[in-house]
Amino acid sequence: MEATFVHLHNHSEYSILDGCLKVEALVDAAYKANMPAVAMTDHGNIFGAVQFFKQAKAKGVKPILGCEVYVAPQSRFDKKPGGAEDVHHFHLILLVKDDRGYKNLCQLVTQSYTEGFYYRPRIDKELLAAHADGLIGLSSCLKGEVSAWLVRGFPEKAEEAAREYAAIFAPGDFYIELQDHGLAEQKAANPQLVAIARKLDLPLVATNDIHFARREDAESQDVLV
Repeated sequence: MEATFVHLHNHSEYSILDGCLKVEALVDAAYKANMPAVAMTDHGNIFGAVQFFKQAKAKGVKPILGCEVYVAPQSRFDKKPGGAEDVHHFHLILLVKDDRGYKNLCQLVTQSYTEGFYYRPRIDKELLAAHADGLIGLSSCLKGEVSAWLVRGFPEKAEEAAREYAAIFAPGDFYIELQDHGLAEQKAANPQLVAIARKLDLPLVATNDIHFARREDAESQDVLV
């Protein structure tokens, strides 16, 4: 019987100096767990998209192409250091729904390098809004904008960010993402994330921020980082 859970937040070897999970191992793990699909969402790039697509298709696993993009807090053209509360970027998961979404993701990633690069290849909400068709958004990890503001003690800013993203994507295509890796910040943020989702009528999705396939790979990932 097929598993109903699908991993939607996964970093492969193409998340440079961060992921130690080879594309083939990611696909194989999903296949062995009888999962109908699996996503690949590397940091700031889709370098492994073709390899991932071909290998997943060969295994009979539906490939979900995606990327964990970096979002500038203001304009992607703003590349000056800010104050103590400022950040250079937030995280956001983008998943491809169709051909239009894939073309838009390619455009976003390209412009994140050619226009928005500052510490990381960054987009901004203006660019995202222009290329959101065919894409699904997930609010990402503790470094996602919604969670980041909650951790910093600014629930109003967190709710505002959630409203902005929900307005950018098609109705029902922006999800509040929940993770539990035993971190105190996640345990504190998750109830607040659920409350924001219910208040704004946004769907919830549970993910793992995967960087390796097996528990015994943790040491290798630490060395890589």
